[in-house]
Amino acid sequence: MMVIRPIRAEDYPELYDIAVESGHGFTSLPVNDELLQRKISRSEASFAKKVDKPGDEGYLFVLEDPETGAVVGTSAIEAAVGLDDAFYHYHLGKVVHTSRALGVYNPVDILTLCNDYTGVSELCTLFLRESCRKKNNGRLLSKFRFLFIAEFRSRFADRVIAEMRGVSDEDGHSPFWKWLQDSFFSVDFPTADYLTGIGQKVFIAELMPKYPIYVSLLSKEAQAVIGKVHEKTRPALALLQSEGFSNTGYVDIFDAGPTVEAKVEHIRTVRSSRRLQVQIGPVSAGQPYMVSNTKLQDFRATWLYLQLEEDSDIVTLPVECAELLQVSNGDWVRLARI
Repeated sequence: MMVIRPIRAEDYPELYDIAVESGHGFTSLPVNDELLQRKISRSEASFAKKVDKPGDEGYLFVLEDPETGAVVGTSAIEAAVGLDDAFYHYHLGKVVHTSRALGVYNPVDILTLCNDYTGVSELCTLFLRESCRKKNNGRLLSKFRFLFIAEFRSRFADRVIAEMRGVSDEDGHSPFWKWLQDSFFSVDFPTADYLTGIGQKVFIAELMPKYPIYVSLLSKEAQAVIGKVHEKTRPALALLQSEGFSNTGYVDIFDAGPTVEAKVEHIRTVRSSRRLQVQIGPVSAGQPYMVSNTKLQDFRATWLYLQLEEDSDIVTLPVECAELLQVSNGDWVRLARI
């Protein structure tokens, strides 16, 4: 049984290993000692902070194997993006070139640089080590964030986004960035991606084309990957789509991967989650559920099979699960089907 918990300072060595394993295109975990340690410190401060509305908080969690103490994955939520640093996207839209006199009507796709998602909450930093991609570990690591958002609603915006990793090869080369590199930037994709990950974004404003880009002018290779996800990201995208997330035409400025969004009130797990009181005792096998406690700094979440009556106000948890969640008889938990 795995457990989700907030990251701690002593998790740094394993977080560094995860950053290395995540590879190119995983902007939110740069392989940089100072930046990773700063992420941990910021997360600890965010959990300790009293807030009544979303601000510059970042909540970073880890998935731990309690039997070994090993950290095997990460997952995070940004409370409100773009408040301090500009948060860039391209929006895929259309312009129409038309002439009645000539009988010409040509709709053309364009990419426009924008900051439209400023202030929204973001799901990010989702990575599970290869050896642990089994059972419901991946689903737990992604979906427990909806339990956290539902429980601490005032800490997050009304809209949530997730940037999906775009198409790139094993060496980190992106067909979309290749066109931008040749035309405007003169630096390769891994370098640009790394600079963004460590917060050095000024080069985007300095070098990014200021006017809408006609998609038809891009290389065929670049056009083919706009709005497409990396092969390893497809399961994560499918999971978010099942929760009600959709793509409204926004793509990443580096690899053109899609950004999906949903209103919090429409997210399936948020809507279906329930707050129940704990009763500790034996449990018969039933349906798979995610369960979290209702604590902030001592937040814990896991998954297990439960028998649960639809109209019950009580959930029976086995001793092992109650210990992982740090709850006792009469405490409250939040749960949802996984």
